[in-house]
Amino acid sequence: MTQAARGRHGLARLYRRWLAALFIAVELITAVAAMVFIFLPMSQRAADDLAGLMVLSAQTWTELPPETRPVFEEELRKNYQIALRPNMAPAPDIGLRHGWYLRFLERAFERRLGQEAFFLPEVAVDGGDWLWIAVPAGERSIGVGFATRRMQTNPFAALAVALLLGTLLVLVLAGWLASRIAQPVARLEQAAAHLARGASPALLPETGPRELADLARHFNHMALQVRELNDARTTLFAGISHDLRTPLARMRLALELLTIKPDPALVQRLERDIDEMNQLIGQLLEIARGLKLEPAQDLALCAWLKARTEVHLAAASAAGAHLNVDCAGDLRATAPPGMLTRVIDNLVGNALRYAPGPVELVGQAVPPKAPGLPAGVRIGVLDRGPGIPQDQMAAVFRPFHRLEGSRSPATGGFGLGLAIVQQLSRANGWTVRLEAREGGGLAAWVDLPGAGGTT
Repeated sequence: MTQAARGRHGLARLYRRWLAALFIAVELITAVAAMVFIFLPMSQRAADDLAGLMVLSAQTWTELPPETRPVFEEELRKNYQIALRPNMAPAPDIGLRHGWYLRFLERAFERRLGQEAFFLPEVAVDGGDWLWIAVPAGERSIGVGFATRRMQTNPFAALAVALLLGTLLVLVLAGWLASRIAQPVARLEQAAAHLARGASPALLPETGPRELADLARHFNHMALQVRELNDARTTLFAGISHDLRTPLARMRLALELLTIKPDPALVQRLERDIDEMNQLIGQLLEIARGLKLEPAQDLALCAWLKARTEVHLAAASAAGAHLNVDCAGDLRATAPPGMLTRVIDNLVGNALRYAPGPVELVGQAVPPKAPGLPAGVRIGVLDRGPGIPQDQMAAVFRPFHRLEGSRSPATGGFGLGLAIVQQLSRANGWTVRLEAREGGGLAAWVDLPGAGGTT
């Protein structure tokens, strides 16, 4: 691992920091907004209401008959925790600071009394802590006090506790979320590392958020393709070594015999073996060229299919087959003509080789898969031969897989035709499939999604 790689933080650690910073920032913004728009306005209104009640109590007391004042004082003390003290001189500013709520309360008294007002602490009434302020009422000054237990609520302390607990919870949640987010990416990194080393990684679970599930699905698809390519390469090399060894052995034997006695028949056998090897090499080169894409062109599909039948007329006549075209006259397709030709020619060649008789080339329009998407086309090569067993439908696309076991090119080819068809189809995004026909025979279909439609 390089020094730069060691210096980089892991994804989970980065996410944990980002999420924690984000959540803490949201908490602080929420706390400031609550203080500015909720707590401070509510405190100001509560202080103003309390100041109004205390001033009103002093003024009401002065207007009551003396005999009813004790009952009024008892009612204030019992229900409102407010007490009155006649003839109390205004309290001087002794430098006492009581906090933000009492500052609001002092400002409220100043607005109502038109002069500075200060609170004086004193233990009185029921043995509790009280705060007193002098309120002018008529020609006297009446002291009005209230119990400090009216201010037992402390929103700032509650806010601080909430922030502290919220921060702790945020750190835990940030770590959990970061692990949840980074874990699939870490699994993907490990699987990609296995794939880079040439190993076959285990498929990833396609769960979680949509983006991660799609990423896992695409990786699994790629891993399966790489696995199939590796299997195909192994099979291809094994098949090449097997199918080349036989003609080489015959050629070596023929050369030894020719050194003893020249024989035209041996020369002809050498030529046949060379042709056989040339055909095999040609098909292998065709597989190698399968991934080289060519530009797509607009094709009049029906005319194109009829042109392919003209190319295969001699082979069809030699095999005792009849080629027909079933296609709507205005069907069009957009496809690379060279690749499409190689796909259809391989399918037609297989049909002529294994199913002499009526062979039909079909062109059909395919409805769009979703509104707004273009229509597709479907090309079919249909025969009435012996068909393929259902359990062999997928296996016949593997290189050198043959239903006929003689391994002779004269009776069954090299087993590369359908492998070429599948590789070319995958390279162009086409879908190739085989299915049994009712009444016997085989239907080979090639779908070109979104490639065209009827005009």
